[in-house]
Amino acid sequence: MDPVIVVGAGPVGLALSLTLARHGVPSVILDEGPGKDEQRPARTVVLREDTAALAERLAGTSFEGIGTRWTGWRSMRRKQVMGVLTFGEQSAKGEPGASGGPGAPGGPVSPAETLPAPLHIAQHDLTDALRRAVDAERLIKVAVDSRLDSLEEEKTGLTAHTRGKKGTWWRGSYLVGCDGPRSTVRKLLDIRFPGRTAVERHAVAALRAELPWPGEALLHRNPPWRASGRSGSEVVGRPLADGVWRLDWLLPPRSDLVTPDVLVTRIRETLAGWCGGPTPPYELLDTGVHTVHHRLARRWRVGRVFLAGDAAHLLGALGTQGLDEGLRDADNLAWKLALAWHDGARSAADALLDSYQAERRAVVAGRLRAADQALPILRGGGGLRAYVPGAARGHDGLLTDGHLGHGPLGAPGAYSDSPLAPARSESQVEVGTAIGALIADVEVTAPDGSFVRLRDRLGRGPLLVVLVAPGTGVWERKHWMSAGLMPRLAAAVAALPHEAELLVAERYPQAAAHTVLLIRPDGHLVTALTGVRPAELYEAARTALARPAEEKGPVKSGAGR
Repeated sequence: MDPVIVVGAGPVGLALSLTLARHGVPSVILDEGPGKDEQRPARTVVLREDTAALAERLAGTSFEGIGTRWTGWRSMRRKQVMGVLTFGEQSAKGEPGASGGPGAPGGPVSPAETLPAPLHIAQHDLTDALRRAVDAERLIKVAVDSRLDSLEEEKTGLTAHTRGKKGTWWRGSYLVGCDGPRSTVRKLLDIRFPGRTAVERHAVAALRAELPWPGEALLHRNPPWRASGRSGSEVVGRPLADGVWRLDWLLPPRSDLVTPDVLVTRIRETLAGWCGGPTPPYELLDTGVHTVHHRLARRWRVGRVFLAGDAAHLLGALGTQGLDEGLRDADNLAWKLALAWHDGARSAADALLDSYQAERRAVVAGRLRAADQALPILRGGGGLRAYVPGAARGHDGLLTDGHLGHGPLGAPGAYSDSPLAPARSESQVEVGTAIGALIADVEVTAPDGSFVRLRDRLGRGPLLVVLVAPGTGVWERKHWMSAGLMPRLAAAVAALPHEAELLVAERYPQAAAHTVLLIRPDGHLVTALTGVRPAELYEAARTALARPAEEKGPVKSGAGR
């Protein structure tokens, strides 16, 4: 089989190729640039728990030191500190409802709730880490200075032509356009990209300074100082490594151009207002203006060609992060392409490949709808709504959802209506993860007897089957693999229509003993069954893989990396 062609060498394209490599699939990355990113401290990304873990898995390194995990989230209105949401110890301080949280916007935060800290990192640092992993991967070839200008699809594959110093033809099995908002792939396919332009505009500055809240991210709505002759409407401050901060000022609609003098005035007034005195010393590193567009491609698949990341969708208002969704695109698509690539039968894989658009486009469309519904509430201003008791706290909580990855604005999407979702069976039980949602990261026992995190077993090719068995952690795996229900479960796992790995967990949120979880390679829960149910487990796996009902026997992925 020919390699998969990935157009675009940004974080999404690099992540897709690395994920394919973990599934044993070769790829070629067409990079129209020179193979390195411009160093822009003001261009940063915020990754939620799942996408940060994915990026670290693919890069083969921790981002501690080059990125920052927030120790707290501070909501402020004028000079009053309304609430502080802290991470790490997973506790909440301040007035109930001040900081939002995983529940309803503006709702109280319980000290018992787990609140994973987002990762804030300069985009060039993330890209550099992924590029180093790509350079070390034998299954990935990078072609720099190669700009796509045409593609042709045939029955057994496709051919792409690039222009540049080494313009040539490339042969591939599939092609994925990860080439950004102005995607050449999308234009060659003549796919419409409707949406809204300039939903929000922000002035951005990266600077080094000592602020009163080291490690905490700040949301300051309606600060009292005046910036450039206008009252400020919203300022967000996010810490980075080495004492660097990224500050974002929401600009009024149809505002004038942000000149360097105006931006410096904003910086000085904001720092002075936060520190309660004269402007503290600071070093300005980078500036820019960030314009948020909301767009959604009509189609994400045409034959053997797919769209992912900014080529397929643009979002980012109210603290949401487009790169989060782009990385989830890559994770969703990679295992499906890998199955199609290893099986070599396009007709049998069509339903599975079609599910990429069905799942991912629905999730991003839902995120865009949530932002469109929230924007008039949060940006409309004035009116009776502003005087309703608790309205300010509710608005802050809604914004917090977007920034921290909670609720409709920010939480990872679930594929509950996916064509890959099995029909509910009599043995299906509810656990702390909804069917189609991302699994919780618990400690499990691996086949070699070692204790690992469940999330570390994702993206290797096999399905995962997890038995919840309290008490097994005190014994070596070899002692209980032949006892109780384990032999029957091991036999059921071996008979699945695709390679699967059997793991054992002491506990899983809201799961009773002897619950069996079936998990996709991208970490989404297929089903949870009470006890060992070989026929139902097989049927759930078959549906999740979009395999015909008559197909029998396990299919090896050729991966397991």
